[in-house]
Amino acid sequence: MPYLFTSESVSEGHPDKVADQISDALIDNFLAYDLTSKVACETLVTTGQVVLAGEVKSDAYLDVQDIAREVIRRIGYTKSEYMFEANSCGIFSAIHEQSPDINQGVERKSPEEQGAGDQGMMFGYATKETENFMPLALDLAHKLLIELAALRRENKDIQYLRPDAKSQVTIEYSDDNQPIRIDTIVISTQHDDFESEQAMLAKIKQDMIDILIPRVKKGLKPELQSLFTDKITYHINPTGKFVIGGPHGDTGLTGRKIIVDTYGGKGAHGGGAFSGKDPSKVDRSAAYATRHIAKNLVAAGVADEVLVQVSYAIGVAKPCGVFVDTYGTAKVGLKDGEIARKVEEIFDLRPYAIEQRLKLRNPMYGETAAYGHMGRESKTVTKVFNAGKKNEKKVDVELFTWEKLDYVDKVKAAFGL
Repeated sequence: MPYLFTSESVSEGHPDKVADQISDALIDNFLAYDLTSKVACETLVTTGQVVLAGEVKSDAYLDVQDIAREVIRRIGYTKSEYMFEANSCGIFSAIHEQSPDINQGVERKSPEEQGAGDQGMMFGYATKETENFMPLALDLAHKLLIELAALRRENKDIQYLRPDAKSQVTIEYSDDNQPIRIDTIVISTQHDDFESEQAMLAKIKQDMIDILIPRVKKGLKPELQSLFTDKITYHINPTGKFVIGGPHGDTGLTGRKIIVDTYGGKGAHGGGAFSGKDPSKVDRSAAYATRHIAKNLVAAGVADEVLVQVSYAIGVAKPCGVFVDTYGTAKVGLKDGEIARKVEEIFDLRPYAIEQRLKLRNPMYGETAAYGHMGRESKTVTKVFNAGKKNEKKVDVELFTWEKLDYVDKVKAAFGL
């Protein structure tokens, strides 16, 4: 019997994502000036206020207030009527030195034996459902908000948009797990005030359906475009007025959108968030490593859908265990346990090896903090830190290295494909 599955996304202006982006901007700046930095920083944003807290071990000195303001400015909180504005918000820092008790469990005389920064389990997932091996509902939810943000910045076709927004996509699947059609799309977008609420609702709904949706469809393959039928149920700003938003509407915290960050409810998620953590924290690095493994397994033809789990003990380099679930889609004549053992042979999952393989000790994290950490394009960019200042620094950074299909040949060789 056909079934429905739903995923959501949130925009870069959502308060939790504002917090994530500030935390990851701090990570990038610390790594840009000291690649050995150990950082775990949390951000809270609310009406007119930012609070920074966490632990740092680094030789770099940062103007954390200036970094936070630049992130807020880039997102688009630049008007006083938002009640949260880059130049005027208060910023309080309670960042302090990292605990030596934690650090002694991570650092070793031999870098290869670097211990895990914490205990826990991490998951990676991939599916043949989309070109980027991501679940379709989440992929579309992200695309809706990326395009909505582009419309906001262009300020031409739609001129009333504010930074905060959420999306949600429900897809109907067949018995054999193939997407049939889009059942429901939900979009809630912050906006300028209108004189008439009734006129406002009608205008926003029309613009979302007649302007936003066609722009998103245009970038999709024909088979995905066909999922947009005239039977879609649209819920556009279903509560009505959405003028008060962002950190003024809701307090934002780092790490509260972990399902948006990963697979939209497909697969599984471990116990930790990503943003604000340097790569010695396996909550982040091992989640990227397992995504890299799952994606390369699917791309190589081992299975149509793969979930990979790895687990660690704090201070210990070797994982406690590796688990693989192919959901019955394996094509190599092996049980999932046998596939997991081969994965351990192909991929070194010690924390230092992950850092080296995926080049994680680089300032690559700001771009991850909105619209998902997975399914993004791996590319090299030049990033500039402290532009125009004495300590300006340019760094060439390869982004989203865990999305590369650079192990497909090794996987095929190992599995005889």
